[in-house]
Amino acid sequence: MDIDQFLARHGGGWARLDELTKRAGHNARRLSTAELDELIRLYQRTSAHLSYASTNFGDPGLAMRLSRLVSQSGAVVYGTRPRTWRAFGRFFSETLPAALWYSRRLLLASAILTFVPALAFGVWLANSPKAIDATAPAAVRQALIDHDFTDYYRSAPSVEFATQVYTNNVEVSLEAFAGGILIVPTAVLLVVNGANLGVAGGLFAAAGQPGKYWGSVIPHGLIELTSVVIAGAAGLALGWALVDPGDRRRRQALAEEGRRAIVLILGTVFTLAIAGTIEGFVTGSSLPTAVRVGIGVAVEVAFLAYVVVCGCAAHRKGLTGTIGEAEGTAWAKPTAARWP
Repeated sequence: MDIDQFLARHGGGWARLDELTKRAGHNARRLSTAELDELIRLYQRTSAHLSYASTNFGDPGLAMRLSRLVSQSGAVVYGTRPRTWRAFGRFFSETLPAALWYSRRLLLASAILTFVPALAFGVWLANSPKAIDATAPAAVRQALIDHDFTDYYRSAPSVEFATQVYTNNVEVSLEAFAGGILIVPTAVLLVVNGANLGVAGGLFAAAGQPGKYWGSVIPHGLIELTSVVIAGAAGLALGWALVDPGDRRRRQALAEEGRRAIVLILGTVFTLAIAGTIEGFVTGSSLPTAVRVGIGVAVEVAFLAYVVVCGCAAHRKGLTGTIGEAEGTAWAKPTAARWP
């Protein structure tokens, strides 16, 4: 598809999203429930269009237009509750952990798609000289092991590097989310991401230096990979809503899961910010390896404890993590879905 076809096919949806966003202004309650659902669907679709356009078209004007539209419509979606510290705190104490706990089976599926290929490729390369030889020329492999890999984390000043890493990770997460409506693209992205992790780990293991690899990956990688798994689960939730909507109509199921998926994606904005900060200021620092690894493990354990403790508490209150649920907004509480 060329850019003219892309504009012709999707321009109407962008115009409708812009219309709904302007009508809502700073108060989404100006829209009906049906219009809110439509705005969320168009916001999700336009986010995917932005990712596609950034990847396939070198048109800064189009990218700027879609970025502005996604930003403005996202502000309506995220700003449906009173902008107070109390609402901000409720998001992290109830809404986000409720969404994570409710989606735990899809999170497990997303994790399996990521870490099983990582383990398989890692073990294979660590024990197969032929597989090692097929990955890259010997000189390239040696340079990677000797200095290229670790030098990467010191390739720019900490603030600049953290910003670059954060931007890249957000793009990967948006791709994992956007492809979920078709399931297969998200599944492939997670598998490839995991395979790349395993290949690198296998190369270092075969060279007898696994500690060098994991000492550089674990500090930021645990929370970073967790973020990608969450984004993948958010995307898979949309696709599964179409495959098995339960006792709901598919359109209703997609709208309900979309409201929860937005919560998950918003959560990854913060977890990826943590990962980027660690990668920029800790991974490439002069701190002892044990300290750097300890920081990464502590952050991951703290996050998992937060999900379990706060998620279970929110579940006992009957919360499932959709936007506005805890405050009884115009959106109805979603009907329970059947998970795979």
